[in-house]
Amino acid sequence: MTAHTYAYRDPILTLTNVSISLNNEPILRDINAQVLDVTRPNMRQGQVVGFYGRSGIGKSVLCRIMAGLIAPGTGTVEVGLAQQPVLPGMVGFVQQRYPLFDHRTLHDNLLVAAQRKHAPADARQHVDAYLERFGLAPHRRKYPALLSGGQRQRAAIAQQLLCSDHLILLDEPFSGLDVAMIDEVKRIIVEVTTMDELNTVIIVSHDIVTTTALADRLWLLGYEHDAAGALVPGATISPQHQYNLAEMGLAWHENVEAEPEFAQFVEHIKNEIRGS
Repeated sequence: MTAHTYAYRDPILTLTNVSISLNNEPILRDINAQVLDVTRPNMRQGQVVGFYGRSGIGKSVLCRIMAGLIAPGTGTVEVGLAQQPVLPGMVGFVQQRYPLFDHRTLHDNLLVAAQRKHAPADARQHVDAYLERFGLAPHRRKYPALLSGGQRQRAAIAQQLLCSDHLILLDEPFSGLDVAMIDEVKRIIVEVTTMDELNTVIIVSHDIVTTTALADRLWLLGYEHDAAGALVPGATISPQHQYNLAEMGLAWHENVEAEPEFAQFVEHIKNEIRGS
């Protein structure tokens, strides 16, 4: 499979020695991971990071740390080209139920988000642009209860992009969707990453095939063992569980799922998850 030409620039997300314990029990331990701005000739290329791990291992805790919603016990999370310590609102977080204000129209939901970053006149312009870009303009006056599941999901993604700084976390975006809706969500994610070179989507998912097909980088959260084979408390993302799919020639290929190399890699990831 032919690899695309690309280059890396400055970091846009950096996790340094991130650890946290709950009730004196280590949950996450010494996590070091980084996302660099990626460029490709003659195109805008944001990134998709697939984030895997067994149920209950601490993925949700790490997501909340990356989103600035809880502070790690030790370590830092820095975001953006300025590499500032993360604060709530800097990283968008789209949870499974796509929370929107039920008493506000779709337009007004997005306007509340946009006004966190922009002056009123600019905020309205941004909302109009996002409604068009996400195919939601005909539904601007609808309340959330009148939107379909797909429309609510698009609205939630637009909402978070309007108030965050290029980084967005998607929690199980493919869960419970039929094939047509999965294809629609995949299209939206690609659209988001090509809106701006710095846009980075981190997908937390159990759908390994779909997420890997979209990703150019993967993180696998798991446990390590000491020299005696005993489990080391606290999950981490070890260097061997950080995969650069662009380097492997598996990123940015249409219908990559049909390639033998892709199938082999997915099986490798599944085995690593089972053993983690």
